[in-house]
Amino acid sequence: MMDEILSVNTLPEPLHRRFRSDRVRVHEENGVVMLTPVQEPSKDATWPALNRLRAKISDGKLSTERYVAQKQIDKVLEG
Repeated sequence: MMDEILSVNTLPEPLHRRFRSDRVRVHEENGVVMLTPVQEPSKDATWPALNRLRAKISDGKLSTERYVAQKQIDKVLEG
């Protein structure tokens, strides 16, 4: 079994055209190879959350317990 992430640019042109993402996951098992597009999260969506977290940490308002709880909430929201 093999798992690897590749740039779609490394694929032959007929395969390259089929993907709308920049990267693909290659999974091989028992001689069967599956290519799955890898969707990267939008950086625009991530920056506001990071800025809020930085502000809380720098103000000393974020305890370890609250940080872990917030991360769990973020995971649920990201789906």
